[in-house]
Amino acid sequence: MSESGEMSEFGYIMELLTKGKVTIKNIERELICPACKELFTHPLILPCQHSICHKCVKELLLTLDDSFNDVGSDNSNQSSPRLRLPSPSMDKIDRINRPGWKRNSLTPRTTIFPCPGCEHDVDLGERGINGLFRNFTLETIVERYRQAARAATAIMCDLCKPPPQESTKSCMDCSASYCNECFKIHHPWGTIKAQHEYVGPTTNFRPKILMCPEHETERINMYCELCRRPVCHLCKLGGNHANHRVTTMSSAYKTLKEKLSKDIDYLIGKESQVKSQISELNLLMKETECNGERAKEEAITHFEKLFEILEERKSSVLKAIDSSKKLRLDKFQTQMEEYQGLLENNGLVGYAQEVLKETDQSCFVQTAKQLHLRIQKATESLKSFRPAAQTSFEDYVVNTSKQTELLGELSFFSSGIDVPEINEEQSKVYNNALINWHHPEKDKADSYVLEYRKINREDEMSWNEIEVCGTSKIIQDLENSSTYAFRVRAYKGSICSPCSRELILHTPPAPVFSFLFDEKCGYNNEHLLLNLKRDRVESRAGFNLLLAAERIQVGYYTSLDYIIGDTGITKGKHFWAFRVEPYSYLVKVGVASSDKLQEWLRSPRDAVSPRYEQDSGHDSGSEDACFDSSQPFTLVTIGMKKFFIPKSPTSSNEPENRVLPMPTSIGIFLDYDKGKVSFYDMDHMKCLYERQVDCSHTLYPAFALMGSGGIQLEEPITAKYLEYQEDM
Repeated sequence: MSESGEMSEFGYIMELLTKGKVTIKNIERELICPACKELFTHPLILPCQHSICHKCVKELLLTLDDSFNDVGSDNSNQSSPRLRLPSPSMDKIDRINRPGWKRNSLTPRTTIFPCPGCEHDVDLGERGINGLFRNFTLETIVERYRQAARAATAIMCDLCKPPPQESTKSCMDCSASYCNECFKIHHPWGTIKAQHEYVGPTTNFRPKILMCPEHETERINMYCELCRRPVCHLCKLGGNHANHRVTTMSSAYKTLKEKLSKDIDYLIGKESQVKSQISELNLLMKETECNGERAKEEAITHFEKLFEILEERKSSVLKAIDSSKKLRLDKFQTQMEEYQGLLENNGLVGYAQEVLKETDQSCFVQTAKQLHLRIQKATESLKSFRPAAQTSFEDYVVNTSKQTELLGELSFFSSGIDVPEINEEQSKVYNNALINWHHPEKDKADSYVLEYRKINREDEMSWNEIEVCGTSKIIQDLENSSTYAFRVRAYKGSICSPCSRELILHTPPAPVFSFLFDEKCGYNNEHLLLNLKRDRVESRAGFNLLLAAERIQVGYYTSLDYIIGDTGITKGKHFWAFRVEPYSYLVKVGVASSDKLQEWLRSPRDAVSPRYEQDSGHDSGSEDACFDSSQPFTLVTIGMKKFFIPKSPTSSNEPENRVLPMPTSIGIFLDYDKGKVSFYDMDHMKCLYERQVDCSHTLYPAFALMGSGGIQLEEPITAKYLEYQEDM
């Protein structure tokens, strides 16, 4: 939140209350302190424009100061500004509230802490809490909410003797409530106190005049447009706002009130649209639920089929192992019985002993010859023992490595040639589609067939086929704002591999607009470095920034360096894309009209530039942005690997929802005829932010850099992207 909390967040609530559109009981969540999670008590406006209770600021400072001095303690590692903080002792609060407080000369006073509302570090400066404005508007709303919540509870007189009477009025000068009798006694007719301002009974006493926190004797009478905060005339004459553009408080009040009124009218007028969108979201949630359950059922069916196949194969393998085991055991049993016969007390030996008893030589020779051969054979087996079967089942070990890999890819085809795989990182869509793939058996494949089709929800379109000799292909004449599926298969003679997994790509919403950076318009070679092809620009924050260091301390700000495209747009729909280097500090990108460019380039540091303009659409955090009015330019901010979404009715106003990771490539879609510009994440072709823009003049792609940064325009996809083999 970059506007004054008093002028925007709670001014919005006050307008709604004034018009009777919202009851006081419906805004409780806006009145809760982000630190203590209770209703605000004496809220202060932090430099980040979030509000926090006076006591919570003190507790945060004390907690962080104790953590700074007691690094090894357990409490220092567990403190969190979002947790309910323990109340410090009164003497600590008194000490931290005194200007210039510190424990000793070696212990610095902590004035930096993370805001519980946005989690960004805020620095209170040398004056600490004393330099913060008290948010009287929020305090008044909280008091009104408390009174609505306790309508039956009366405010008692502060000066009555016990028992006190119910008060009838409160004096804003005395900051006390009185019953009728006490008011007459303490405000007698004809005295100075009789001139005091009194209101109905209340516990909220706010000063009549808002005083400057830095110059306590001076009243606030001006508004600094750069810092977006009220100031006094001493702040302007010799303070931190000496070189800033200021305006009168009445003028700022009138301007901001008119804008807030328009914003509120716009939001209230969109109530039916919001309700319809909520209904649509409910339907989408139900549809998602049904589709998710259906997808789960289909997945379960597929896996159950796989389980059946595995069970069948398991049963077959186990039967084969059992059969082999039985056969081997039978062989071992037969061999063991043969060896049993070699024992002394068994058949062969006993039979041979009986044959030796034969005395008839002819009969002995007739029988002994055959017996000798049997014994000799048995004796030879004893000399070289060899088992009848193997005990190892190595030939029955199931090799599942290939099947495991196939299951991991859920691909169960096997036709003698490996499946090619599309390289998602090297495949892209811009003006054309570049599809790149690799093949494990690349040298053995004769050719490939690339298939693609447009994905249409209404009907299933047929696949288009292109025969390719290499491993990449450019596809032209694709329709804009469409979704395409791509797949590829390999051919080796008459053998065809299964198709690869499908790759889904989204085409840009409009034809690609080709341009280069204009070195004659806005190019500053002291700060910007443009390559020879004029498709890349870098910002160099070097010696000039060091020379400006002293001015930075007194409110000087480094200006943005602008550069635009060398071709303008006067009609039609156009799309272009670029990459912002991850190390970039601050980059603004978008579109700007020719007349606005002349203004920027003549006086780039003037306060009317988009860096200061309240309705520029850039991510300055301004809450003044008038959503229903078109501007001659639209810029968004990119930096520190983040993409900042400006506030709009269609985007969340919560800071964490407006800061996104920086996309690898960013696209801009300009519909000149409808006066609309949109910003896309090229990886998913997803619209991140869109806004109306004034198209009464020629529009140019506009870029601005501050600090170190770089922008690279995306090159159209041409034949040079193809990778051919050396022998082709």
